[in-house]
Amino acid sequence: MKPAIVILNEAAHPLAGRIADAINGEIHGARSRVETADRFFDNAAAHISDLFLSGRPIIGLMASGALIRILAPHLSDKHAEPPMLSVSEDGESVVPLLGGHHGANALAQTIAAALGAHAAITTAGDLRFGVALDAPPEGYVLANPQAAKQVMASLVAGESVRLQGSAAWLEQSGVPFDDHGAVTLTVTDRIHGPADNELVFVPRTLCLGMGCERGTEPEEAVALAESVLADAGLARQALAGVFSIDLKADETAIHAVADHFGVPARFFDAATLEAEADRLENPSEVVFSEVGCHGVAEGAALAAAGRRGQLDVAKQKSRRATCAVARAPEPVIAEHAGRTRGTLMIVGIGPGSDAWRSPEVTDFVARSTDLVGYSLYLDLLGRLTRGKTRHDFDLGKEEARVRHAMELAGEGKTVSLVCSGDAGIYAMATLALELLDRGAAEGNGHGVSDAARRIGIVVSPGISALQAAAARTGAPLGHDFCTISLSDLLTPWPDIQRRVRAAAEGDFVIAFYNPVSKRRRTQLAFAREVLLEHRPFETPVVLATNLGRDGETVRIVPLGELKVDDVDMLTVVIAGSSQSRTVAGGDGRVWAYTPRGYAAKEGSVIGDKEAAE
Repeated sequence: MKPAIVILNEAAHPLAGRIADAINGEIHGARSRVETADRFFDNAAAHISDLFLSGRPIIGLMASGALIRILAPHLSDKHAEPPMLSVSEDGESVVPLLGGHHGANALAQTIAAALGAHAAITTAGDLRFGVALDAPPEGYVLANPQAAKQVMASLVAGESVRLQGSAAWLEQSGVPFDDHGAVTLTVTDRIHGPADNELVFVPRTLCLGMGCERGTEPEEAVALAESVLADAGLARQALAGVFSIDLKADETAIHAVADHFGVPARFFDAATLEAEADRLENPSEVVFSEVGCHGVAEGAALAAAGRRGQLDVAKQKSRRATCAVARAPEPVIAEHAGRTRGTLMIVGIGPGSDAWRSPEVTDFVARSTDLVGYSLYLDLLGRLTRGKTRHDFDLGKEEARVRHAMELAGEGKTVSLVCSGDAGIYAMATLALELLDRGAAEGNGHGVSDAARRIGIVVSPGISALQAAAARTGAPLGHDFCTISLSDLLTPWPDIQRRVRAAAEGDFVIAFYNPVSKRRRTQLAFAREVLLEHRPFETPVVLATNLGRDGETVRIVPLGELKVDDVDMLTVVIAGSSQSRTVAGGDGRVWAYTPRGYAAKEGSVIGDKEAAE
């Protein structure tokens, strides 16, 4: 998760921007006192507490005491607490308050270097030995963290250390090594039970290669991987990742194994795996004829381990899956081997304002490598686009936009396809699934490539225009409603006419999308006349334009006075049912609502009052 840089006033914004640039962070600002931020909050204590409880790293540009008092009630387990730092408002001091060995010290040093400040690191081990034994570097796992406190206490008390195995980060530290030391540090990728006063560091040097038939049960693949590691005496923490051929990028069983061990799943093309043919112990002409390489499990394991790696466990088989293990001479960073399964996140940003964008959408955009969308929608994301590759499209290029996003994901990228409102309401989610369906059903080039069909797809909702319009005017959608687009670009006009008549006869509240355009001036007038046949002249109609953005206008007019010239393409029209009405508040403001029938409910105060009258 991106670190959250919390500021309470606009004066702190320039410093927060420098920190955000240095650590790829996200600025969170107090709504009442900060003009620009990635996210706003109303209550600082509640927001900081929520960030902390969600595991988000926090950098507060405020007094350390304030942060400590806010989070004191939530402190319980130091092993589960995220990094929390305080930065003085002058940018001179950076103080890691919590999570020193879970990223806070490293963040402090990075921020201090960017600001030319002092990182006030107070962790004893870091200061004396230049290393945090309970927070090994990337590529290593501490197998028994519960023993770290005792071992560190022994070291601080002056005990020397016996090293079993090798690791440059330990050997180059200030730890006092001695062949007869009372403390033992062991580095191994094999199953090893620690003795008293011993820490076991497991290097992620093992690469698990897997192949399987299409539709293999996840349980079978997991059981095979578990048995292969156990039989060879290999530590499960030593797995760098699960690796296979790209044809299996959407194979549930492969991802189930990766999830089971908590490691990434990565994929290679057939040519890369075939380059390992001379090192395979079990090459297969049958496999070559099917996928273009002589071995998937062994080939993928060796490709991930690199040319200096060696096959440690040759291909093992279950009924429908294969598995092999290769060992690399140094820890493998899985993200640098092969590529991940691409992901397309179709997100609705609502009207575009920060306040009306869901935290999930913000998180998805932040995780993306690429953003695809209409230029205006991408611009509305503001600072969230920083560090992302933008792919801007004009209006009217919807299919090209969606196809491009899917093909980018097919290359292994994490892509956000950005829509206004809700992604599934007159937006791009349906087109993405249609393209997927075309490729599967027709195979004639009108869908997307095979790589794009193997991507993961996630749809995240947003506040739709009809919800925003309803909220601005009260509760016109309080009872049964429907939505109808009056655009005949994609839907024949006779079909639209039939739907308008049916909705009018059914007495639905109707939200009209795309009510008019420069060339379409008659559809809304038709809808008005049909509705007047079924509901009163004074039926309230909501006209909402530029919702949540500059130039917002919202009006309520009687159905009989609805004028086409008062509406444009950016306007949502909500026509009430025969039961919809308006009411004025004490301040004179007029609200629209559609009663749901509570007055008729037995025991209702409203109903009793009406009956008495």
